[in-house]
Amino acid sequence: MSPSILHADLDSFYASVEQRDDPTLRGRPVIVGGGVVLAASYEAKAFGVCTPMNGAAALRLCPHAVVVPPRFEAYTQASRDVFEIFDDTTPLVEGLSIDEAFLDVTGLRRIAGEPHVIAQRLRARVAAEVGLPITVGIARTKFLAKVASAHAKPDGLLEVSPDGELEFLHPLPVERLWGVGAVTAARLHDVGIGTIGDIAAAGEAMLRAALGRSAAAHLYALSMARDPRRVTTGVRRRSIGSQRALGRGPTSPADLDAAVIAIVDRLGRRLRHAHRVARTVVLRLRFGDFTCATRSHTLTEATAATDVILSAARRLLADAMPLVGERGCTLIGVSLGNLDTDDAVQLVLPFAQTDALDAALDDLRDRFGAGALTRGVLLGREPGMEVPKLAD
Repeated sequence: MSPSILHADLDSFYASVEQRDDPTLRGRPVIVGGGVVLAASYEAKAFGVCTPMNGAAALRLCPHAVVVPPRFEAYTQASRDVFEIFDDTTPLVEGLSIDEAFLDVTGLRRIAGEPHVIAQRLRARVAAEVGLPITVGIARTKFLAKVASAHAKPDGLLEVSPDGELEFLHPLPVERLWGVGAVTAARLHDVGIGTIGDIAAAGEAMLRAALGRSAAAHLYALSMARDPRRVTTGVRRRSIGSQRALGRGPTSPADLDAAVIAIVDRLGRRLRHAHRVARTVVLRLRFGDFTCATRSHTLTEATAATDVILSAARRLLADAMPLVGERGCTLIGVSLGNLDTDDAVQLVLPFAQTDALDAALDDLRDRFGAGALTRGVLLGREPGMEVPKLAD
């Protein structure tokens, strides 16, 4: 196989959109978001600013940075414009987030040229038509293409040749491997493994003692540049979620309840717009001592009815309130799992009535804006941000 998989990743996406739309920000350190850093330009990253850093800490590192509020409508439109270019490049596009995707250009050589030529053309089009910098990695596998794009940032292009894969991969730190977070990296460092080459040299048997059979097999395969996954299209989400940071100040039960209501309202609208239903409700909490807790409940019937989901989320929150009282709460999130299409579910009458009301409210919000209609308990409260995501 020759390199034919592209990983295209927009550079500092939110910050780049702000610099594109406001020429006075170009070349200056830009931080998107106030209390929490949602994105930072490369000029700000040079001072150590990163996501999701506390905004005050970011300004201590880079006091001359320009802080701008997020404009999610602009980011969503920019993402749509870029994905139109992706789809015009190849029919095989697998979106990972609103600012990155895998593209399989196998078989396009006769009509579009070699993969590196296709990548150069794609980068030029994104720059000319959308006005944003984008980095592309090219390799035989998805994993290597993603590593190559990270290595080529910002605004670069890197192709990993088949005979140079291990030479490129092995000097890199273990943190570059998919599945290696802070905990796994610490375990590897404890046994003297710091690079991907160290993993390859150690062998799968030695890794099992530190990480277990499954993780050892996964990481050893990646260290040898083995990744059989194909670029897949049309895969629907298995879960959706949203969360809200609450800060380190005191948070009342009423504030927590309002946060859950706002989150579930957003998730319910997303379900119904995508014609999906959910059966599992998961509540996630982060406490003031940085510990976390998760509670989940599986409904007897899959649904997209906001009130049904909200009732389950409230019961989970009530169950966790003793921990909140002891430790405080700095972040709350709700996710919905076991998703299915709504035409696969036979709704009983109470759910059908609730869905009819939700549909009427959704129609009003679609016509007059999401903020035109809200629950009484949310009046005067900040509903929280909804970060844009790929379409279902």
